[in-house]
Amino acid sequence: MARPSSSAPRANIQLNDIAMFVEVARRGNFGLSAAALGVPPSTLSRRVRGLERDLGMQLLKRSTRKIGLTEAGALYFERCRDLIDEARVAHEQLQTSIACAGGRLSVSLPASLAQVFVPTVIDAFHRQYPDIHCHFELSNQRVDPISNTCDVALRFGQQPSSSLIAHVISAMTPRLYASADYLDKHGVPCSPADLARHQCLIGTPRGEFEWVLRSGARVERIRVSGKVAANDSGMIRSLVRAGIGIGPLMKFEAAKAGGGDKIAQVLGQWSLPPVPLVALLPTRKVPARVRAFLDFIHPNLQDC
Repeated sequence: MARPSSSAPRANIQLNDIAMFVEVARRGNFGLSAAALGVPPSTLSRRVRGLERDLGMQLLKRSTRKIGLTEAGALYFERCRDLIDEARVAHEQLQTSIACAGGRLSVSLPASLAQVFVPTVIDAFHRQYPDIHCHFELSNQRVDPISNTCDVALRFGQQPSSSLIAHVISAMTPRLYASADYLDKHGVPCSPADLARHQCLIGTPRGEFEWVLRSGARVERIRVSGKVAANDSGMIRSLVRAGIGIGPLMKFEAAKAGGGDKIAQVLGQWSLPPVPLVALLPTRKVPARVRAFLDFIHPNLQDC
């Protein structure tokens, strides 16, 4: 019988070491991975090197600027990623369930949504899930799957392709609004074509923009222009309220701008195409606290 080779991998590989490697492979950075795992970077580096030694092959390509995967490392990562995710979720679900979800929940979301929507639902959410402690990070930026540390990120619009898992949880319909002062000075548009003669708060600095307006089965494509452009909904809300022009807002954004006699909906039978609200998740295996949050807010989004 052949004797085992002295260079063969030892059979003492620990699941924790594999989990550490998966985290480094996901983020491509020892510092960020160590912070996410709650261990010193030196410990993380030593454990991953130990795993490579036990396997008898190099998994990571290390340089002063970044960390990449070797061919063997990429294969190992693909095989181990779901295993680690399932083990983490199994561990969590053993301790808790949707009915008694708990722990720290980190949510990244746009400021426009946070300022209006979150305060109206978070008190009720905490009454139902008293053991979940929420932390909200306000951002409109593209979510980087490497440096992202939140449990779930909410973003408006179609999201660029990445390793994050995207779920559309709602679709919100923008409509056109203007302040009472603006309408007193410039008149009330009676048809989409009238918008060509108004100051429109557009999303591009080129000076001209196309709005696609729908009313039932009717569709109108209108070229509009304005002296002020902004690609942030919070800025458009402020500009509408200040009487600068006509701008597209969600219902909850219009409510934040004042409502009543301060701003008014323009062309009430017409709306712009729905904008999806997307939940971006680092894994398909959703922890109980995240599922509880998404399930809770979904019905509250339908009237926004």
